[in-house]
Amino acid sequence: MPSPAVTVPLVRVQGPPPPPTPARTRTERYERPLLGAVAAVAALLYFWGIWHSAYHAFYASAVRSMTDSPVAFFYGSFDPAGSITLDKLPGFLWPQALSALAFGFHPWALVIPQGLEGVAAVVLLHVVVRRWAGVGAGLLAAAFLTLTPVTVGLARSVTEDAPFVLLLLLAAEAAQRATARARMRTLVLAGVWVGAAFQCKMLEAWAVLPALAVPYLVAAPTSLRRRIRDLAVAGAVMLTVSLSWMLVATLTPASGRPYLDGTTDNSPFGLVVGYNFLTRFRALGVDAAGTGSIVADRAHSTLSAGMGDTVWKMFSPGIATQTGWLYPLAALGLAAGLSALWRSRVPRTDPALAGYLMWGVWLVTFFLVFSFGSVTGHTYYMGVVAVALAALAGAGVTRLRRRGVLGAVLAVNVAWCAALALTYPRFFVWSVAVAVGLSLPALALLVADRPRGHRPGIAVALIAVLVIPTVWSASALSLRYNQPGGFGRVGPASVRVHNATSALTPAQQRVLVYLTGHRDGARYLAAVPRWQAAAPYILAADAPVLPVGGFTAQVPYPAAPAFQHLIDTGRLRYVLLGRADLTRRARGARTPGRALMRWVIGHCSPVHVSAYTVYRCGPGHGG
Repeated sequence: MPSPAVTVPLVRVQGPPPPPTPARTRTERYERPLLGAVAAVAALLYFWGIWHSAYHAFYASAVRSMTDSPVAFFYGSFDPAGSITLDKLPGFLWPQALSALAFGFHPWALVIPQGLEGVAAVVLLHVVVRRWAGVGAGLLAAAFLTLTPVTVGLARSVTEDAPFVLLLLLAAEAAQRATARARMRTLVLAGVWVGAAFQCKMLEAWAVLPALAVPYLVAAPTSLRRRIRDLAVAGAVMLTVSLSWMLVATLTPASGRPYLDGTTDNSPFGLVVGYNFLTRFRALGVDAAGTGSIVADRAHSTLSAGMGDTVWKMFSPGIATQTGWLYPLAALGLAAGLSALWRSRVPRTDPALAGYLMWGVWLVTFFLVFSFGSVTGHTYYMGVVAVALAALAGAGVTRLRRRGVLGAVLAVNVAWCAALALTYPRFFVWSVAVAVGLSLPALALLVADRPRGHRPGIAVALIAVLVIPTVWSASALSLRYNQPGGFGRVGPASVRVHNATSALTPAQQRVLVYLTGHRDGARYLAAVPRWQAAAPYILAADAPVLPVGGFTAQVPYPAAPAFQHLIDTGRLRYVLLGRADLTRRARGARTPGRALMRWVIGHCSPVHVSAYTVYRCGPGHGG
């Protein structure tokens, strides 16, 4: 007989229990609501009053022209006929042109993408800093960036720096992930974002490369050979994306695209390297004349009067009140963080080390670039500086363990804010008294030997630090202190936009009616000697007006033979001159455009329409 089967019970082997999930702190539990509140404040500051937006005449004219055809869109044509481009690469205007196509051509439609980019930058900065220095630092960095006046101004403007800042933050986020795990694919993505930023601000985008490359080269957890290889591959991709627009423009015949403004030879190299880079460093003796670039005098603003192109310019009230409220706190964050890492002898792959390297190199690089490069008083350049200041200040508050030192630095920061604010004694000076008044009990709580007073002391001290910049940022809600759609400056030195509306004056309307009725199939309605004279007709009627001389009036476009050929072939019949264009001083100006205007006055027949003189050119009309 077979033996009976023996049933062996199965015993499930239990592995070691999973580690307990660490309890979340109060800040972590409320992270999303707090970040949502910061983003909501940002949206309020960035979008409030955009229905009062005005057109920035130069950029808005280009946006309207870019909505007319794919060629005008890609090249950033200033005029609807696609004759001449902006004096910079057009990437920063692509979102605005798409918004105009979606919502119609309105001033507020051009500001909407900027505001969205500003809110996205605040949230993305939180993500990057949180991953590096913790939830509290991320929330503080987002709040600091939100309440920095230059950030508010960028989000309410039509300038290049709102998309530029967002793209560089996207590059930083990708580079941070790549550094943590030595992933070349993610590092390549960072290179793509830098290349996209190049389409907004050209060579300025490459200033961020040390801040992205140094942490990877030092801290990525792989061999040195592989780190160098990954950086080389990512750099090649970045270079390809950066130069893609220039390559297309170079390979396209001149007859198939607009003339490139800012150049004497219609070359992308002259536009990008000469006009928009080397001419910014003329104070250092750099000569851009041999690059095919227009070398026009750039006005030196009174915002940094007496300081020249030096590091002291960054501390001038005109720039520091828009950007530098947190200089002391950010300096503390960088110095204290690096000192702590040095004392603890962390390994090279430590994420904290990578973060300090990225933001420290970022801040120092852009600080020096703008110190010695002429920015002609345009504070919107400083958006990338504000990002690093916010990140380092957030880390400084959360990572410094010695209460007395933190309290002293916060007190110094309040004093710095008060000193900046008092340079404008008629602008909400009461905020100085509030900040100083709050700083005193905060300092007392921090230096007192009472653990329970630590957090309240820090909270009150932070409020004291932020009172003045918050007042400055909130002033953007008033048209008196910020004009949506303009250059983005916030506060008492803001400038209203008065010269760019969508409505023509009665005299301009009569000129438009006359030129439209006598166009006779010409490609251009008229030629004008200045882009400022063309902008009203482009904004109001999308009129194909030919601007002579480009942005600076120094561009040799159209050349005299080409100008006369346009007239001989009937593609141009009229030249529009105002009273200012007919003065002896204007007629004697030595620019290519003025030379053409002198030829017009001598060879074409004048017709007076309102306050303007319209010259009819061509066979049978004096030509």
